[in-house]
Amino acid sequence: MSGWIFEHGGNILHADQHRDLEANVFFQRVEWEPQPGKEAADAAEFRKFAAGLGMNVQVKSSADRPRVVIFVSKADHCFHDLVLRWKAGELAGDFVAVAGNHADMGALARGYGLPFHHIPITADTKAQTEARQLALLRELKADLVILARYMQVLSADFLEKFGRPVINIHHSFLPAFAGGRPYHQAHARGVKLIGATAHYATRDLDEGPIINQDVARVTHRHDVEDLIRKGRDLEKTVLAQAVRWHLEARVLIYGHKTVVFD
Repeated sequence: MSGWIFEHGGNILHADQHRDLEANVFFQRVEWEPQPGKEAADAAEFRKFAAGLGMNVQVKSSADRPRVVIFVSKADHCFHDLVLRWKAGELAGDFVAVAGNHADMGALARGYGLPFHHIPITADTKAQTEARQLALLRELKADLVILARYMQVLSADFLEKFGRPVINIHHSFLPAFAGGRPYHQAHARGVKLIGATAHYATRDLDEGPIINQDVARVTHRHDVEDLIRKGRDLEKTVLAQAVRWHLEARVLIYGHKTVVFD
């Protein structure tokens, strides 16, 4: 691969690789600068070259900025963190809209200059609601959906029809403390570590490939509010890092796992 890039006048900026010895799969990520004006031609030729080696390949240009839609409910900590990072130029994508099943965060979104779409949902209207969400995503030409503490489960039908990545943030090391009031559950069990997990959403609830995780240590001196505060801090940083890695094309998915070239 480095020889091909050299022969086509490119300059390698960074290269990394990994081999899964159990699965016998080789992974590689290479960043390079093509000659000016040859970006599109080189991308097409490189795909043919890689196919000849028997490789599955993705070629992405750093000039292309994925279009991102954020789904929210009422909790706003992950939403604020992501939008502020985007405003500061830390994320290699463009936030184009916010969609919420509650109207609570409409003013916040508009305050950041982002259109807000209130799409309420009930158990009886789930199918119609998801149809409206899909129509909105198609209209916006969304490349990625981020579930920033969106407290609804996306159906397998929704994920299949959207056909693009959806990143979710979970309040613990999956699958621990599922359901409501997770920090109350953790406090009742006297845990010594709390965590957060960012993963791709799949048809199997909270079982998609994991992108990022982190933990914070707690003791008997921490009450439920302390756990919630620490947990929110974890959720913000874990989700932001996962989104950054995804937008920079650093995540390769295979099976139920990911390789993250950080």
